[in-house]
Amino acid sequence: MKAVLREYETVTNVAGPLLFVEKTKNVKYGEIGYVRLSSGELRRGQVLEVSGDKALVQVYGGTQGIDVNKTRVRFIGKPLELGVSIDMLGRIFTGLGEPRDGAPPPLPEEVVDINGSPINPDARDYPNEFIQTGISAIDGLNTLVRGQKLPIFSGSGLPHNALAAQIARQAKVLSGEEKFAVVFAAMGITYEEAEFFREDFERTGALERATLFINLANEPAIERLATPRVALSLAEFLAFKKDMHVLVILTDMTNYCEALREISAARKEVPGRRGYPGYMYTDLATIYERAGRIKGKKGSITLMPILTMPEDDKTHPIPDLTGYITEGQIILSRSLHRMRVSPPIDILPSLSRLKDKGIGEGKTREDHADLFNQLFAAYARGRSMRELAAILGEAALTDVDRLYLKFADVFEEKYVSQGEYEERSIEETLELGWRLLGMLPEEELKRVRKEFRDKYWRKYRDEYLKHEGG
Repeated sequence: MKAVLREYETVTNVAGPLLFVEKTKNVKYGEIGYVRLSSGELRRGQVLEVSGDKALVQVYGGTQGIDVNKTRVRFIGKPLELGVSIDMLGRIFTGLGEPRDGAPPPLPEEVVDINGSPINPDARDYPNEFIQTGISAIDGLNTLVRGQKLPIFSGSGLPHNALAAQIARQAKVLSGEEKFAVVFAAMGITYEEAEFFREDFERTGALERATLFINLANEPAIERLATPRVALSLAEFLAFKKDMHVLVILTDMTNYCEALREISAARKEVPGRRGYPGYMYTDLATIYERAGRIKGKKGSITLMPILTMPEDDKTHPIPDLTGYITEGQIILSRSLHRMRVSPPIDILPSLSRLKDKGIGEGKTREDHADLFNQLFAAYARGRSMRELAAILGEAALTDVDRLYLKFADVFEEKYVSQGEYEERSIEETLELGWRLLGMLPEEELKRVRKEFRDKYWRKYRDEYLKHEGG
């Protein structure tokens, strides 16, 4: 028997984006309600909390203009849902999944609850396949693996938007057998940023295999809480129903967490670190843990959340908690940005915990691990020599120390830096690494096996010596 939907005229209070409704019956947590204003305008809301006959509703679209005496609320007995379809590729939507590109809504193949569920650890398949982003600092040294959660930690004013767009344009699986898609969700961005992403995706043709969900800064903060879940709901459909590999990019998770703090304050909850709610770790985990691979499924979801660290502080609760949940981090450096290194990826504190599973023979190349270790060690020593030279002067360095100092400069200029529309294959990235190691004498290559020195390094060493001798 069909349930009768009751309409309540018992709104008692409004606080920020929240609405308090009393004398309710059989209302459940997460249920969607429709708020009808005295003007006839209809806004969608979701139940955040139920206590006895009282319900707390967060209103998408904001609570401006609501008169508690003339407002009615009707609950529909369902959570917030999204109609998903393969036809959503090539389209641009709002943060709630409504068309933003002027075209009609696609016909849904399924209707799903946006809250989804984290992947059961027992059902997870281990990520072990390489994804090529075309960016040397990632592919060569902080390799992205299919099914991984690899965040980018940035700072205000750093070019994380350009990096996100470049990854979305260039990312691919090398086997070429799987269908590949990008789901891009932006939260709390400006109109100019939204236009940058839209124009870039359309001009480069990347939009054909992508779906954009965009929540603007002037739109209600409450919608930001739904945007990543809407994006992941589509990603799950494409990955696990359509057997596609899906790369999900979420930017900016800091705006999401600020919205979470705003709602928590409106609910008068006891704040945790720096005013963020104590359940923020759990909340972020319900988003991040929806990415991965599932045993017996061909498709997969790889997740790259992007967040701006307040005051460039890695110990801030947002990057700190994100780091606990995800498998590494790529960190953008303000000092490298000032030195005009672009993208300003700071290699030394960056880390991909699953990189060893995605590189090697049959995935990238057999020399990748040795090359990675030697490049990292050489660059780390060159950075140390740069600090030492700043204190003692370059004259205090030995000849080998000065060689490492030069290596660090060339490494940042040639390897880390690359054009915004420059795509390097993994072979080009590996050969570039060997070319740079050609600057160093053989006795310094302590992390490279002789077979790889003979096969890859020696020709670049001879080339370097010939150039220097000339």
